[in-house]
Amino acid sequence: MQVRSPLVWQPHFERMPPLTGYVMDRSAPVVSIEDLKPDIGDAAVTLHVCVTCRAGEEGEDIVRPGRRLHDALVEALRREDGPRDFRIVEVECLSNCNRGCSAALTGPGRWSYIYGDLNESSVDDLLTGAARYAATADGLVPWRERPMIFRKGVIARVPPSATPV
Repeated sequence: MQVRSPLVWQPHFERMPPLTGYVMDRSAPVVSIEDLKPDIGDAAVTLHVCVTCRAGEEGEDIVRPGRRLHDALVEALRREDGPRDFRIVEVECLSNCNRGCSAALTGPGRWSYIYGDLNESSVDDLLTGAARYAATADGLVPWRERPMIFRKGVIARVPPSATPV
Protein backbone atom coordinates (compact mmCIF):
# COMPACT_ATOMS: atom_id res chain seq x y z
CA MET A 1 0.00 0.00 0.00
CA GLN A 2 1.43 3.34 -1.03
CA VAL A 3 0.82 6.32 1.27
CA ARG A 4 0.84 9.75 -0.32
CA SER A 5 2.03 12.73 1.62
CA PRO A 6 -0.52 15.55 1.84
CA LEU A 7 2.30 17.99 1.04
CA VAL A 8 2.92 16.55 -2.41
CA TRP A 9 1.02 18.09 -5.32
CA GLN A 10 -1.76 15.81 -6.45
CA PRO A 11 -3.10 16.12 -10.05
CA HIS A 12 -6.68 15.44 -8.93
CA PHE A 13 -6.78 18.81 -7.11
CA GLU A 14 -7.19 20.54 -10.47
CA ARG A 15 -10.35 18.55 -11.14
CA MET A 16 -12.01 19.30 -7.81
CA PRO A 17 -15.21 21.37 -8.08
CA PRO A 18 -15.10 24.87 -6.63
CA LEU A 19 -16.19 25.28 -3.02
CA THR A 20 -19.76 26.46 -2.63
CA GLY A 21 -22.03 27.14 0.29
CA TYR A 22 -19.50 29.12 2.31
CA VAL A 23 -20.27 32.58 3.60
CA MET A 24 -17.68 35.30 3.20
CA ASP A 25 -16.32 36.81 6.41
CA ARG A 26 -18.27 40.04 6.63
CA SER A 27 -16.32 41.30 9.65
CA ALA A 28 -13.43 42.32 7.39
CA PRO A 29 -13.37 46.01 6.44
CA VAL A 30 -14.70 46.92 3.01
CA VAL A 31 -11.81 47.95 0.77
CA SER A 32 -12.32 49.24 -2.73
CA ILE A 33 -10.27 47.86 -5.60
CA GLU A 34 -8.73 51.30 -6.06
CA ASP A 35 -7.33 51.16 -2.51
CA LEU A 36 -5.66 47.85 -3.30
CA LYS A 37 -3.72 49.23 -6.26
CA PRO A 38 -0.14 50.15 -5.39
CA ASP A 39 0.81 53.77 -4.90
CA ILE A 40 3.18 55.36 -7.39
CA GLY A 41 5.93 54.92 -4.80
CA ASP A 42 5.31 51.18 -4.50
CA ALA A 43 7.55 48.90 -6.49
CA ALA A 44 7.96 45.20 -7.08
CA VAL A 45 11.52 45.29 -5.71
CA THR A 46 11.79 45.48 -1.93
CA LEU A 47 14.69 46.25 0.36
CA HIS A 48 13.82 44.55 3.66
CA VAL A 49 15.68 46.00 6.65
CA CYS A 50 15.85 44.22 10.01
CA VAL A 51 14.83 46.78 12.63
CA THR A 52 15.51 44.49 15.61
CA CYS A 53 19.24 44.10 14.90
CA ARG A 54 21.36 45.07 17.89
CA ALA A 55 24.75 44.91 16.14
CA GLY A 56 26.39 44.12 19.49
CA GLU A 57 24.79 47.01 21.36
CA GLU A 58 23.12 46.11 24.66
CA GLY A 59 20.24 47.75 26.49
CA GLU A 60 16.51 47.87 26.03
CA ASP A 61 16.13 51.65 26.22
CA ILE A 62 18.26 52.45 23.15
CA VAL A 63 17.17 52.82 19.56
CA ARG A 64 18.47 49.67 17.96
CA PRO A 65 21.05 49.98 15.17
CA GLY A 66 18.72 48.17 12.76
CA ARG A 67 15.99 50.76 13.40
CA ARG A 68 18.50 53.58 12.91
CA LEU A 69 19.62 52.03 9.60
CA HIS A 70 16.02 51.66 8.41
CA ASP A 71 15.11 55.23 9.36
CA ALA A 72 18.26 56.62 7.69
CA LEU A 73 17.43 54.71 4.48
CA VAL A 74 13.84 55.96 4.43
CA GLU A 75 14.96 59.55 5.05
CA ALA A 76 17.65 59.38 2.34
CA LEU A 77 15.16 57.92 -0.15
CA ARG A 78 12.71 60.72 0.64
CA ARG A 79 15.35 63.32 -0.18
CA GLU A 80 16.16 61.76 -3.57
CA ASP A 81 14.57 63.21 -6.67
CA GLY A 82 13.18 61.04 -9.40
CA PRO A 83 11.10 57.89 -9.56
CA ARG A 84 11.46 55.21 -6.94
CA ASP A 85 12.43 51.85 -8.35
CA PHE A 86 12.10 49.98 -5.05
CA ARG A 87 10.52 50.28 -1.65
CA ILE A 88 11.99 49.93 1.84
CA VAL A 89 10.16 47.69 4.29
CA GLU A 90 11.02 47.00 7.90
CA VAL A 91 11.10 43.41 9.14
CA GLU A 92 11.35 42.02 12.66
CA CYS A 93 14.28 39.65 12.16
CA LEU A 94 16.35 38.21 9.32
CA SER A 95 18.05 35.64 11.62
CA ASN A 96 21.49 37.00 10.82
CA CYS A 97 22.32 38.30 14.30
CA ASN A 98 26.02 37.37 14.20
CA ARG A 99 26.63 39.68 11.23
CA GLY A 100 25.31 42.98 12.59
CA CYS A 101 22.56 44.90 10.84
CA SER A 102 21.05 42.99 7.95
CA ALA A 103 18.99 43.70 4.86
CA ALA A 104 17.53 41.61 2.04
CA LEU A 105 16.75 42.51 -1.57
CA THR A 106 13.87 40.70 -3.24
CA GLY A 107 11.82 40.98 -6.38
CA PRO A 108 9.50 38.74 -8.39
CA GLY A 109 11.43 36.56 -10.83
CA ARG A 110 14.73 37.82 -9.45
CA TRP A 111 17.50 36.31 -7.38
CA SER A 112 17.24 37.49 -3.75
CA TYR A 113 20.17 38.56 -1.59
CA ILE A 114 20.77 38.88 2.14
CA TYR A 115 23.48 41.27 3.32
CA GLY A 116 25.09 41.74 6.72
CA ASP A 117 27.64 43.94 8.48
CA LEU A 118 25.60 47.05 7.66
CA ASN A 119 25.27 50.32 9.56
CA GLU A 120 24.18 53.91 9.01
CA SER A 121 27.30 54.63 6.94
CA SER A 122 26.03 51.98 4.46
CA VAL A 123 22.98 54.03 3.43
CA ASP A 124 24.30 55.47 0.15
CA ASP A 125 25.72 52.13 -1.00
CA LEU A 126 22.50 50.31 -0.06
CA LEU A 127 20.39 52.77 -2.06
CA THR A 128 22.76 52.59 -5.04
CA GLY A 129 22.85 48.80 -4.94
CA ALA A 130 19.07 48.51 -4.56
CA ALA A 131 18.53 50.82 -7.56
CA ARG A 132 20.92 48.76 -9.69
CA TYR A 133 19.20 45.55 -8.55
CA ALA A 134 15.79 47.03 -9.46
CA ALA A 135 17.10 47.90 -12.94
CA THR A 136 17.76 44.23 -13.70
CA ALA A 137 15.24 41.68 -14.92
CA ASP A 138 16.79 38.80 -12.97
CA GLY A 139 18.43 40.46 -9.96
CA LEU A 140 21.94 39.75 -11.20
CA VAL A 141 23.92 43.00 -11.04
CA PRO A 142 27.34 42.66 -12.72
CA TRP A 143 30.08 42.24 -10.09
CA ARG A 144 31.94 45.45 -10.96
CA GLU A 145 28.72 47.50 -10.75
CA ARG A 146 27.93 46.35 -7.22
CA PRO A 147 28.79 48.65 -4.30
CA MET A 148 31.56 47.25 -2.10
CA ILE A 149 29.14 46.31 0.71
CA PHE A 150 27.25 44.15 -1.81
CA ARG A 151 30.48 42.39 -2.76
CA LYS A 152 31.83 41.86 0.76
CA GLY A 153 28.68 41.66 2.91
CA VAL A 154 26.59 39.11 1.03
CA ILE A 155 25.34 36.35 3.33
CA ALA A 156 23.21 34.42 0.88
CA ARG A 157 21.92 34.46 -2.66
CA VAL A 158 18.55 32.74 -3.11
CA PRO A 159 17.25 31.68 -6.54
CA PRO A 160 13.94 33.00 -7.81
CA SER A 161 10.84 30.96 -7.08
CA ALA A 162 10.07 28.46 -9.77
CA THR A 163 7.16 29.30 -12.00
CA PRO A 164 4.45 26.63 -11.70
CA VAL A 165 4.21 24.46 -14.81
